[in-house]
Amino acid sequence: MSKNIILNNQEIEHKILRIAYQIYETFVDEEEIVIAGIAKNGYVFAEKIAQKLTQISPLKIALCEVFIDKQNPHKEVTTSLEKKQYENKGLVLVDDVLNSGTTLAYGVKHFLDVPLKKFKTAVLVDRNHKKYPVKADFKGISLSTSLQEHVQVVFEDKEDYAYLS
Repeated sequence: MSKNIILNNQEIEHKILRIAYQIYETFVDEEEIVIAGIAKNGYVFAEKIAQKLTQISPLKIALCEVFIDKQNPHKEVTTSLEKKQYENKGLVLVDDVLNSGTTLAYGVKHFLDVPLKKFKTAVLVDRNHKKYPVKADFKGISLSTSLQEHVQVVFEDKEDYAYLS
C-alpha cells in the first residue's frame, strides 16, 4: 500500500503554531491551562502545542497524559494528573487524528466529571467520519477520506509527517 504524504514537517509546524495561537486567543483571560494529550501520539502533539504556547504566551501550561484503551474505551480512563490539578481550569483535550470520534468522546466523558472553566478539543487531522457527535474546536486539517483509507501521523525527531494509506 502506498503512502500519500498529506502533511510534511514544515506544514505540521505551521499547524501547531496556528493551533497554539487559537488556544491562546480562547484562553487569554486565564493564568493557567491544562493541555491533556491522549496517550502516544496525542500526547506528543500536546507537548508540541504546549511548547509553542510557552513561547507565544504568558500562560502557565500543565501537561497531562490521558490513558484510554482504544480497543476497549469503556474501561476506566486515567490521567497523569490528579483531578484536583485540573479542577476549575481551562482544558484542551488533544489527539493526533479524529477518526470515528470514539477515543475523543470517551476522553471528553472523563473530563465532564470535573468542574472546568472552559473545555476545548484539538486534533491535527479531522477525518470527518464520526460515529459520535464530537468535534474538534481546533484542527490542523480536515480530510474527507473513505473508510478504507488510514491516516497515520509520525512524530520523529525533527521529521514529523502525516500520511494517508
